[in-house]
Amino acid sequence: MKSRRRFLRYAAGGAVLVAAGAAGFEFAEHGVLPGKTELDQLTGACDVSAPDFGTYATPGPQRSATFYSAARRRAVGYTIAYPPGHRSGDRLPLVIALHEFGGDHASALSGLTPSQALALKPAGTPLPPVAMVTVDGGNGYWNPHPGDNPQAMLVDELMPLCRRQNLGTQPKSIGALGISMGGYGAILLAEKYPHLIGAVAAIAPAIWTSYAQASGANAGAYASAADFAADDAVTHAPALKGIPVRVAAGADDPFYPGVQTLARALPKSAEVYFGGGCHTAAFFNSQEPASLAFLARHLTAPAT
Repeated sequence: MKSRRRFLRYAAGGAVLVAAGAAGFEFAEHGVLPGKTELDQLTGACDVSAPDFGTYATPGPQRSATFYSAARRRAVGYTIAYPPGHRSGDRLPLVIALHEFGGDHASALSGLTPSQALALKPAGTPLPPVAMVTVDGGNGYWNPHPGDNPQAMLVDELMPLCRRQNLGTQPKSIGALGISMGGYGAILLAEKYPHLIGAVAAIAPAIWTSYAQASGANAGAYASAADFAADDAVTHAPALKGIPVRVAAGADDPFYPGVQTLARALPKSAEVYFGGGCHTAAFFNSQEPASLAFLARHLTAPAT
């Protein structure tokens, strides 16, 4: 009996990393994934309600390609997806979806392709029509590093590429979405370019509150203490005034304390969801419908 319990414990521990996905491996690699997370998985603390995907409309088209990024000094892949009933050339608001650590443009969303995400009908209601683009941002937490500036790539290269295709051409008609590292990147993008971003939604964003904390967990997240100060999402949260913001995190997420600190710094109008869940695909999936609906609603609202 004892050996069976030990086997089950080790087997479940392996399942923890599988369920956590790339973010889970990041935590394990950098020593951030605590033993408590394994216990939370075993005791059900990470269980969340199944996402309300509702029904799907027939997905619109999506296509993938590459371009050379001078800001990143390499070729990057990207995917553009259209909502149901739309196609290339249509003028639409745009959501830029940023991937997590270890991901790329093909894995920016959890459990969905971009075209599937835009075809969601949460609670039976279709999303307002918006396009989506995903792109390779590397593992540098979407902030500038020597020789690799994914933030400049987004603003100076990806956005113009999309505008040439009639996407995100109106003022404040570009939204930012991200999970984990991408959630931090989405918040940072809105803070740095509030004149460009019309709404932002972050799911389980990777928020550290000090350079020592960040470098201890992932030495490659910031190039220096000065870079952390320049790109600290908490410090620069006042820049989000006037921008619709939605942030969600699970109470058993290792980043939960940092997200709580961020939430206190956000404008009072921000929509904040704190509930059960860990830094796992189950929580990410559960928050995607609400986050997408939030962005689509704000990006398609009549200008005031």
